Amino acid sequence: MDTPRNVVVTAAASGIGLAMAKAFAADGDRVHICDIDESALERVTRADPRVTGTVCDVSDRRAVETFVETAVRTLGGIDVLVNNAGISGPTASVEETDPDQWEKVLAVNLTGTFNVTRLSLPHLKKSAAGVVVIMSSVGGRYGYPNRAPYATTKRGLLGLTETLALELGADGIRVNAVAPGAVAGERIQRVLRGRADADGRSLADVTADALSIQSLKYFTDPDDIAALVLFLASDSAKSITGQTLAVDGGSKAAQ
Repeated sequence: MDTPRNVVVTAAASGIGLAMAKAFAADGDRVHICDIDESALERVTRADPRVTGTVCDVSDRRAVETFVETAVRTLGGIDVLVNNAGISGPTASVEETDPDQWEKVLAVNLTGTFNVTRLSLPHLKKSAAGVVVIMSSVGGRYGYPNRAPYATTKRGLLGLTETLALELGADGIRVNAVAPGAVAGERIQRVLRGRADADGRSLADVTADALSIQSLKYFTDPDDIAALVLFLASDSAKSITGQTLAVDGGSKAAQ
């Protein structure tokens, strides 16, 4: 890469977000991240001077405004925006889902992504090659029993992706979604434990079920998702927009 890009990644102090932040930094880009975990954020930014950060809960509109303003001031603009922030939400049937938990998931996953993107667009339009990547999920493609808030928001993000791609094509901004399946790490373990508790089954059984719907019998490496996002942000993907790309081990449904 000849010219470093200004890259913004939400929820990037751990997991997939951190893998993406590290990948962009390793590619020579300037990266500004946010996370709600202040101590984790400090560890990441101390470890790599190419990565700066702001504490931000994306469900808080004022906090998002501060985050985007800080990112622009720190980096000098925005060329690439990766909307990664999201929460798993409750494991319960629709009938038994707490409305407050429903609204919390929507506030983070859907409205948070909307606000970060909305506020970043004036800066992306100044870029020579603006890129937006939105993290959806296999649950946004197929649905998830007992995970209605999560699946609904992740499906909504696909609609947002396709709409943004249509709206922003004339500005030269490409917008795509990535739909991971089960990703190795603590988060999938929390989800599987919640599913096991909800169904009264063992963790081993629900793990086997999760892998049974995949062609590849292992959970996705976060670095594989980072590699795809790096590709989507590159000139090699200059004609790709409005698409959802799955990194799910060949999943055919969600359980």
